[in-house]
Amino acid sequence: MFVSCETSALAALLLLCCCTMHAAAADLVDKLRDDSELSQFYSLLEQNPVANSTLSLRSCTIFVPTNEAFQRHKGPTHVLYHITTAAFSKDQLEKTVSSDMNGNPPLYITKSRNGDIYVNNARIIPSLSVELTDREGKRQVMHIIDEVLDPLTALPTAKTEINNLDALQFIQKADQLNVGDNKLRTYRSQVTLMKKESLYQAPGAHTFLLPVDEGFKLSTRSSLVDGKVIDGHVIPNTVIFTAASQHDEPKTSAAFEDQLKVTVSFFKQKDGKMYVKSNTIIGDAKHPQGVVLAEIVKANIPVKNGVIHLIHRPLMIIDTTVTQFLQFLNDNGENGALRKFYEVIMDAGGAVLEGINNLSEVTILAPSNEAWNISSIDNIIRDRKKMTDILNMHIIKDRLNVEKIRQKNANMIAQVPTVNNRTFLYFNINGDDADAVITVEGGGVNATVLQADVAQTNGYVHIIDRVLGVPHTTVLGKLETDPMMSDTYKMGEFSHFNDQLNNTQRRYTFFVPRDKGWQKTELDYPSAHKKLFMRDFAYHSKYILERHLVLADHVFTMKDLAQMSLTTDNVVLPTLRDSLKVKVEEEAGHLHDEYASHEWTGYVLVWNYKKINVYRPDVECTNGIIHVIDYPLLEEKDIVVSGGSYLPESSICIMLANLIMITIAKFLN
Repeated sequence: MFVSCETSALAALLLLCCCTMHAAAADLVDKLRDDSELSQFYSLLEQNPVANSTLSLRSCTIFVPTNEAFQRHKGPTHVLYHITTAAFSKDQLEKTVSSDMNGNPPLYITKSRNGDIYVNNARIIPSLSVELTDREGKRQVMHIIDEVLDPLTALPTAKTEINNLDALQFIQKADQLNVGDNKLRTYRSQVTLMKKESLYQAPGAHTFLLPVDEGFKLSTRSSLVDGKVIDGHVIPNTVIFTAASQHDEPKTSAAFEDQLKVTVSFFKQKDGKMYVKSNTIIGDAKHPQGVVLAEIVKANIPVKNGVIHLIHRPLMIIDTTVTQFLQFLNDNGENGALRKFYEVIMDAGGAVLEGINNLSEVTILAPSNEAWNISSIDNIIRDRKKMTDILNMHIIKDRLNVEKIRQKNANMIAQVPTVNNRTFLYFNINGDDADAVITVEGGGVNATVLQADVAQTNGYVHIIDRVLGVPHTTVLGKLETDPMMSDTYKMGEFSHFNDQLNNTQRRYTFFVPRDKGWQKTELDYPSAHKKLFMRDFAYHSKYILERHLVLADHVFTMKDLAQMSLTTDNVVLPTLRDSLKVKVEEEAGHLHDEYASHEWTGYVLVWNYKKINVYRPDVECTNGIIHVIDYPLLEEKDIVVSGGSYLPESSICIMLANLIMITIAKFLN
């Protein structure tokens, strides 16, 4: 057969092009094959003819999970869900790209504030992306990711083909989908009853939170899921995958209007569990203000118009008491955010829970699960009485949300009595509304509120990061960090008095004047107060502080001192220099403000016929105890100010005595 030169040239050109395309594909495949950290995905890719064809013939982007990602992955891997039929460098990735899987379900791209890029819930590992271009300009890009991409798939028993469903189709066909044992029948019926189908059909990219049937065990709960509650489960025009989410960043829900304002945010516990919370900022008669927490039981389910997270209970609905809230977490076998707190309550005998149940209004400062993981708690947990006292320190007979704390804290650190009638909690708020950090001090422990205003029908739960009443710092550490003791700390620093307070081999009982106490001395003895805080007079400042510090082989609680005072006019306590004579009296008091009224028992320290209120008794530390008092152990006769000199009277007496002794000795000689 005769073949023209032109035909031969064309054939040669086609052969060259094919070879070139094959070479480009081979390069990308070679890089996959040669990287031992990507071997599992390469093995799956080899077995998939469609993927091989795409790599040979088309521009594409391939997202390759590491072997480590496969070790965490459960279930099958869908190779084509990791491939797109267009090439995208990291900078070119848009909010959604179509995958090559049947039906072309989208992949969602999130670019975080710190520069990380996520594909659905998988992070693109920086610096490992590869881009190749053949002579014809066909581009192929490979991005290495830290998680296997998991599309929505049907159960093997599904009777119809399921491809690229939207959120409404997901709800309607949930029983046929591969979502574990989670059922959505109750919520589905409410969506239909409230005619909210269009909310889940809306085109675009949204985040949908769907409560599973397990969360409707309370028989009346489903009737509370009205149209506004359903709106509160949707974050419009924003796709949030858990790994890419900005934790505790409120997002506007579909229930955000003039008369009702609900935000939704995500947060993660240290144990890795993800939670979502609704915050009804402005409520109405049917939708009360407050935070509702829900654990995410199955996260990151991609659908045609966004992402779905299945949650263990509905948001916005406040229908349990504080006691029921704690019991519900435990009775449902969930590893809830407060599981350990509930276990400790029950191990202590359950009386604490019964006491909570008897309160018509209550606020709980509930330590997180991680807060219990410190060795100093182990021995205390075995002591039921001590543990009961500590638990009662976390209970307030009042509805105390952040707004009330803020109002109480307007002019001073808020002081709030607890069920343990000898113990107060001290709240402090730093920062603006959105970024405010709330701290609470109780029994010597300063804790940060991790999650505030978890609303219940009879009060609030605030989750904190430490167990109150279980000390974790020395006397020095407490003095250094407590805003109420800053003046005493400063005075002790420049006089080097504080140097001893970190010694864990000693047991200190320290009467610490609070800052307002030192401010009172400025009014009473202005010149002396000025010198007490001057470095040139450090010796004398140290002398005054030493009077406040008791050294013994054990600490003296206020209860100890009150009992000792019943049998003697003065309790003599050893100090570093000499001794301190005091008497402690108990006083019944009544604390009243516009929010609550409480009976309480307080202490008064009697020293040199002066009565000094004990503002905060028994602040425990790892090497002692602090009693915060309203005024220093100081009198006018202690101080002599003349011609720029300043000495305690007792020091002057000692100097005079020494001078007399020297004079007598010279005379005798």
